[in-house]
Amino acid sequence: MANFSKSTVPQFSVEVYQNEYLPEGGREVNAIATVTATGGGTSGGRPLADAAGQPAPAPGGAPDAAVVIMVDCSGSMEYPPTKMRNARDATAAAIDTLRDGVAFAVIAGTHQAAEVYPGGGRLAQASPATRALAKEALRRLRSGGGTAIGTWLRLADRLLYSADVAIRHGILLTDGRNEHESPEDLRATLDDCAGRFTCDARGVGTDWEVKEVTGIASALLGSADIVADPAGLTADFTRMMETAMGKEVADVALRVWTPQGAEIRFVKQVAPTVEDLTGRRTEAGPRAGDYPTGSWGDESRDYHVCVRVPDAGVGQEMLAARVALVLPAPGGGAPRTLAQGLVRAVWTTDMAASTQINPQVAHYTGQAELARAIQSGLDARKAGDVDGATARLGRAVQLASASGNEDTAKLLAKVVDVVDAVTGTVRLKAKVAEADEMTLETRSTKTVRVKK
Repeated sequence: MANFSKSTVPQFSVEVYQNEYLPEGGREVNAIATVTATGGGTSGGRPLADAAGQPAPAPGGAPDAAVVIMVDCSGSMEYPPTKMRNARDATAAAIDTLRDGVAFAVIAGTHQAAEVYPGGGRLAQASPATRALAKEALRRLRSGGGTAIGTWLRLADRLLYSADVAIRHGILLTDGRNEHESPEDLRATLDDCAGRFTCDARGVGTDWEVKEVTGIASALLGSADIVADPAGLTADFTRMMETAMGKEVADVALRVWTPQGAEIRFVKQVAPTVEDLTGRRTEAGPRAGDYPTGSWGDESRDYHVCVRVPDAGVGQEMLAARVALVLPAPGGGAPRTLAQGLVRAVWTTDMAASTQINPQVAHYTGQAELARAIQSGLDARKAGDVDGATARLGRAVQLASASGNEDTAKLLAKVVDVVDAVTGTVRLKAKVAEADEMTLETRSTKTVRVKK
């Protein structure tokens, strides 16, 4: 990864919200760490590329970012014909959104991956000339063939690593199931690409598999969404690329240190989406572990850290965990700490103090349960388990109502008839549009921020 000067890294802060008081014998400490990045530098004024797309040297090193767009060109993209046309238009809009100097490439994905622009195993550098050439190349895109998404991701990885850049990002569009490679092959590809670049994934239409698309985005720390109507692709691709262009620092890790005898129960991102990071820990020295967070621009995210601490007597207190944001140093040097916050534990006999649930912890515990309830409810519905689906989706309606998650409540109301949101009394709708069910499943992990 490229080195960052002090001026290009956003300023990070960590705020910890918790009830630090434990009852006698209590051992579980929960805390919400709100991480905010603000005021990052920009990297405008890069020299432009020549008409052939060869990157010109940038002052101080290579361009700061690279983006590869992967467009599904399988046979199903021709049905209806507007789908392929909308995909071409959306990709052209995304290319127009690239900042000057950003390295980029376009891949056509079928049962194999092909370079559309610039070709030759390299990246172009965004300029008026290269954008025009790339959009000209898009006009030659034709649909035909199968779907093997792992081959697209591997080619994207090779292209992204042909440049020495700080931010590496992919955008992937598919309209179908990954039928021309095994789930094991795709999983192996995701394992190999995890931590190397981030990737936003989109499903267009309703013939793709939600768990495949959300699994790709989850593994590569990107966003996932449905674009049920292909006419919405251009607006969605433009928003995605604008977000990607706002990223200013990559490979930031959430480092959690715990004292002797303490152990991490889980670490989860809980806003803006629920993402369990527990299994992605890499050891970072004695009693410390790093959890990947991907790339950052000016934004704020919330993380739920749960620690099991050793038992201690009433009146004692201890540092239960130290939560820090760290940036790896080039060449394996000592990482740079960007910000940190402390999680404490204090044992008390005051029942009022020890039984109070911190509002932030309570809110995000509910949001995580909401995501699980939606996913298990939809799975039960697909399996024909009416009672199970009704109970779980009813609980989801109750949680969405209580937490003020209005967007999720609206999506749920397209799948169930809500009798009483407060009690979670619902009836399954007899007929549900496939796009509505897929939208609810795809967006089930989106959360609302707690009202501070």
